[in-house]
Amino acid sequence: MTAYILILDDDADVATAAQLLLRRRHGQVVTLSDPAGLPALLARGVPDVVLLDLNFTPGRINGAEGLALMDVLRTQARPPAVIAMTAYADVPLAVEALKRGAGDFITKPWDNARLIAAVDQALARRQAAHGAAAGSPELMGESRAMRELKALIASVAPTEANVMVLGENGVGKELVARAIHAASRRATGTMLAVDMGALPESTFESELFGHRKGSFTDARADRAGRFQAARGGSLFLDEIGNMPLAAQAKLLTALERREVTPIGADKPEAIDVRIISATNLDEARLFDPSVFRADLLFRLNTIVIRVPPLRERLEDVPLLLSHYLKRYESQYQRPAREITAAALDALARHDWPGNVRALRHACERAVILGQGVEYVAADFGLAAAPAAAAPGLSGAAGAANAPGAPPGYPTHAAGSGGDGGDRAVAANASLPAAASATDATLDAIERAAIAATLAQFNGNISHAAKTLGISRAALYRKLGKHGI
Repeated sequence: MTAYILILDDDADVATAAQLLLRRRHGQVVTLSDPAGLPALLARGVPDVVLLDLNFTPGRINGAEGLALMDVLRTQARPPAVIAMTAYADVPLAVEALKRGAGDFITKPWDNARLIAAVDQALARRQAAHGAAAGSPELMGESRAMRELKALIASVAPTEANVMVLGENGVGKELVARAIHAASRRATGTMLAVDMGALPESTFESELFGHRKGSFTDARADRAGRFQAARGGSLFLDEIGNMPLAAQAKLLTALERREVTPIGADKPEAIDVRIISATNLDEARLFDPSVFRADLLFRLNTIVIRVPPLRERLEDVPLLLSHYLKRYESQYQRPAREITAAALDALARHDWPGNVRALRHACERAVILGQGVEYVAADFGLAAAPAAAAPGLSGAAGAANAPGAPPGYPTHAAGSGGDGGDRAVAANASLPAAASATDATLDAIERAAIAATLAQFNGNISHAAKTLGISRAALYRKLGKHGI
C-alpha cells in the first residue's frame, strides 16, 4: 500500500534500518533526526504513520521528549497514527504513550515482522477511522472498468470468502487487496503482505508458520509466522503463481486443516485469517498442473477479481496524472505546473505497458527533471530515445522498455558488478530528452536511472544492483542518498 511514513529518531542507523524495511511496502518513507524540523515537515503534509522515538537528548530515558511530540501530532487536522519506539521501555511509559495517542509501542531492537505488523495495523486503523473502503483514493478512476471493480470489491469485502486478484504488473493488485481488507469485518485486524515468489523454499515454513527456539541453527528465540501474526485479519499472498510446487503442497495442507505447526513445535496451532492472493500469471498457466496445483487453486479462487490494465481505462489517465504530479510536487517542494494540451493528449493515448506504476514513475520523473513553466511530453519520457550501449560495459542496452518500466526509460545493461557506483550508474543512464548536460544535474539523472531500474525489477535490490553494475551495498547507500 502506498503510504507516507515518517521515522523520527535521532539514531541515523536505526532510522535507516526501519526505512529500508518499510520502503518496499509503503511508497514514501522519510526520516527525521531532529524534532525541531517537525513543524516544517508537517506544514508540507501530515504523514499517515509516525514511528516516534521517545528520547532524543543523550542520557535521557524518561520519554518526556517523545510524549511532548505526541501532543503536537494530535493537534493536526487529520492526526497521523503513532507508533512509539524506545530502547528503555517500562510499563508506566508504555501506558502513558498509549494515553497520549500512540496506537502501539515497540521496543528497540525490534523484530522485523512485529514492526511491519504494527505499521500495517496502524494504517488499517487510520483508514477505518477516516472511512476508507472500496472507494479509497488510492483506487482512483471513474471509468466504467473502475466503477465495476469498486462495486465488486464492495460486494465481496464483507464476506469471508478467499479472493484471488489477477492482473498485470503495476495495475495495483495490492491496493485492491487492501481495499478488500479495509471494507471487511476484519478491518481493525492486521493485514500482512507476503511476497511468495521471494520466499526461499528453505525458509518457507519458518516465515509462514513460525518456529520454536533451538529448532534449527540461528533459531535463537520463538518466532511467530505470518499466519499467526495476521490472526483475526487478512493475509495477502502476493505473486502466488511463483511458488514452487513443494511449497504449494505445504500451503494447501495449512489451508485445508486451518492450522499450522511451527518448526520444532509438538502441537499445531489454529489459524484465523482471510486469504487474499494475487498473481500476474495468465489464467491459462494457472490451470497448468506443472505450474500450479489445481487443489490449491480451488482453495484460493473462491472469488476472482481481474484488475484492468491502464490501457483499457485510458479515460482515467488525467485524474491519475493530476494526483501523482501534486504528490511529487509536494514531496520535492516544486512549484505546481499544468500539463500542455499536446502532452496531455500524448499521455492519454499512451498504452502504458507498466500500468499505473509506470505512470507514477513518469510523473516523478517529470517533477524532478521538467524545466519549463508547463509539463511537456518529453518531461515524462515519452519522447526519450532508446539508450545505446555504453562503452566498456558488458551486454547491450535494450532498445525498448522492459515490462513495468516507466515510459522512455532505457533497459539498462549489466555492468562489471564492482562497487564503483557513481560511474556505473551514470553509464547506464541516458540523458533525459527534457534535459541537457547544462540543465540536468548528475544526481537527478542518477536518481532517475535508479528509480527506473527498481521499477523494472519490481523493487528487487539484487537484480537492480546487477543491472546498474554496482554492489547491493552501494545501491543501498544510493537509495538513502536520493531518498528513494
